Amino acid sequence: MTNTVSSVDIASLPLLRRGKVRDVYDLGDRLLIVASDRLSAFDVVLPTPIPDKGKILTTAALFWFELTKNVVPNHMISSDFDVIQAAMPTGVVLDKTWFDGRMMLVHKAKRIDAECVARAYLAGSGWKEYKATGKVVGHSLPAGLKEADKLPEPIFTPATKADEGHDENISREKLAEMVGTDLAKTLEELTLRVFALASEHLQKRDLLLADTKFEFGFINDKLCLIDEILTPDSSRVWEKKDWRPGKTPDGFDKQFVRDYLEKSGWNKQPPAPALPAEVVNGTLSRYRDFLKKVAR
Repeated sequence: MTNTVSSVDIASLPLLRRGKVRDVYDLGDRLLIVASDRLSAFDVVLPTPIPDKGKILTTAALFWFELTKNVVPNHMISSDFDVIQAAMPTGVVLDKTWFDGRMMLVHKAKRIDAECVARAYLAGSGWKEYKATGKVVGHSLPAGLKEADKLPEPIFTPATKADEGHDENISREKLAEMVGTDLAKTLEELTLRVFALASEHLQKRDLLLADTKFEFGFINDKLCLIDEILTPDSSRVWEKKDWRPGKTPDGFDKQFVRDYLEKSGWNKQPPAPALPAEVVNGTLSRYRDFLKKVAR
């Protein structure tokens, strides 16, 4: 039986942050991250959850954290239900039916308030900016590129980190002003190294990593990957067979839902409309297909 978790509070645990998808609880020097089945589009949380989405996102993130840990350490402690239950304060009993498979116990980090974005193909906001200026977040690119074209090499395009609302692209110079020149260079280097490793893994599965974003923080003065990485919520991944310059191919991300909402007449202001069953099922099948193709 499939359970759908939109939001289930854990009594007696302080809720540090409720994001669009994840609920983060404060355990002192550790955090408990719970991935719900909520789905957001155009910076609005939709009223219709996607069954088991939180479990799929968690499984994918765990796979990538394990694969990339030799490139850069991460904040993971455990995703095992019994380990997490044992870490709970006295009297806090987690409902295994609801929470098993969608939780990560992690070290608390001093978060760097920037999204570290890598792009290898011209899509999304990058394509829109290129059409207008010939650049993408300060990177000058060759003239005449088409939508979804492969870039000469992957580029680093940081953005502000917004807990609510939309992240905004910033130049590498602006990032250096925010965090310091040395740390900005390190963030760029690590972002592109992890991106290269993930791209190589996906190419072996006939998939293309168009772009993705990472978050970093310091744990005991050591720079680490945090939050979640390389899930359909944070990445554009395309089937190699579907890619042709000139049109962004269907992927495993939320574009399927965005396309439906664009045609629905919704003004992109809360409240969002409910999703019909065919859109829910289509979205779920894409998330499941992503996990099946990637984590094997």
